Parts: sequence; C-alpha cells; structure tokens
Amino acid sequence: MRTAVVGHVEWVEFARVERVPKAGEIVRALEWWEEPAGGGSVAAVQLFKLAGDCTFFTALGRDATGKRAHLELEALGPRVEAARRPATTRRGVAFIDASGERTITVLGERLEPRGDDSLPWDELEGVDAVYFAAGDAGALRSARRARVLVATSRVMDRLAEADVRLDAVVASAFDPSERYDPKALSTPPGLVVRTEGARGGTYTTADGRTGRYEPVAPPGPFVDAYGGGDSFAAGLAFAMAAGAGVARALAFAATCGAWCVAGRGPYGNQLTRSNLETLASRLLGAD
Repeated sequence: MRTAVVGHVEWVEFARVERVPKAGEIVRALEWWEEPAGGGSVAAVQLFKLAGDCTFFTALGRDATGKRAHLELEALGPRVEAARRPATTRRGVAFIDASGERTITVLGERLEPRGDDSLPWDELEGVDAVYFAAGDAGALRSARRARVLVATSRVMDRLAEADVRLDAVVASAFDPSERYDPKALSTPPGLVVRTEGARGGTYTTADGRTGRYEPVAPPGPFVDAYGGGDSFAAGLAFAMAAGAGVARALAFAATCGAWCVAGRGPYGNQLTRSNLETLASRLLGAD
C-alpha cells in the first residue's frame, strides 16, 4: 500500500515529571529526551509502520533543527519531502506527568507545506491513503488526488477553504481546538469521528448512520499520551484504504492509538511490522 502524510514537524523536548509545575515553581525532570514530533511526523511514522511505505510532505526551516529533524525522521522510516523556509523550525516542550497526560508548549510559528511549493505533489495521484494534518488549501487539493483522504479537524478553516471531498475527518469531543463544525463544509465527509480518549468515541456517516466505537486497552501500562490521536488517525486512513468497514476501521484505529500510548514518546511503543500484520489480519476485513 502507498501512503502519504501532508503536515508539520515540531522538534520537541520531552520531560517526564511527577506533575506539571505550578506558577513560580521548579520541578525536576525524572527523564528527558528530544525528537522530531508534531501531528504530521507522528502520523507519517505510524503509516510507515503500517504500510512499509510513506512519503511525508512538510516544511522545515533552513536551520540546524530543520536539518536534524529531516534526518531523524527518515531514520524512522518515512521518506521526507520538505520545502525549506527562511524561518526557524518550530520547537516544543512537552511535560509528561505521572498519569501519562501530556502538556505542551510550542515555540514559534508552525511551518506547513503549500500547494505552490516545489514538492512532488504529482506523486499523490493514486496513492492509497493520505492523512492531512497541516497545509494550505492548495496542499489539501493536491492531497485529494489520493484514493482515501483523512483529515484532522484542527485545520477546519483549511478544510472549508479547499472545499474538497473528505473520506473522513477526525475530531475531538472535548478539545475546543479540535471540534468539528458541520456547517463549515459544503460536502459532508464520508465519516466524522469524535474521539473521547480512553472512553472510545462516536461516529457519524454521510448517509446519517451514527454509533459508538469502544476503546482498546493498551498492551501494557499507560505511559505517554503524546501522539495517540494522530496514531489513531493514521490507523483509520490505513484501514479505510484496506477496504475495512466503519466498525473494523475504527477498531483498528483505536488499536493503533492504544499501542502508541503504551510507549515513551510517539515512537517508543513495540508496534512492529510483524505484530502489525497479525493485528491487521484479525481486525481488518468486511463487517
């Protein structure tokens, strides 16, 4: 299967703490690390694990951080096609508390790909699955060349501006920045998913069907919430491209999210190509 992600990168410094510091307080980190992250990066690595193929269309600054992010992302598997900007590559700081919840501060403006960037947009023609996490309207129209296009509701303004048919939109039932506005799009998506974290979530189809999907327990202790949502979205895009019906596609997506939160950071889980093939054979297929 051929897959792609259109989105952004943030170089994130992670710190595991007992609790997020209060105003004026100093808290000692129990563990810390740094790596390229952000919704686009997380989904690109997840889709590469799932399909063995993923091209990541993004934008990076012409700085040492941008160069490092490019190299380290490709070391994780995806092929990275990045437009270069004179700006600084966005950074972030993520606190992971004792419950596994993440609290994030971003530093700088988000750099995202544009449809007029000199990127190989033509390669998206006939791609099986694309996840759209960030980009301008032109980038989203290029992404629509794929057979299956899934987008995040974090960019509702871009979804409305591009006005293309979406196979699925992944939104949050609780986070105001990830709410889905049904009045914003002239063409209803084939599927709208509203996630509720550990409680599962709900869905609505373009033909009016509604329902819930159940949460999936992580394969071990809940370690780190960072990246769980974008791993879910990447899993949904993969499952839909594989021909799964709504119920099986959501069960597979929930499994991908659950595996993510069972590891340190967005890439620290034990979801390997071998056990992915086992999961896919069990979870995907006709409803």
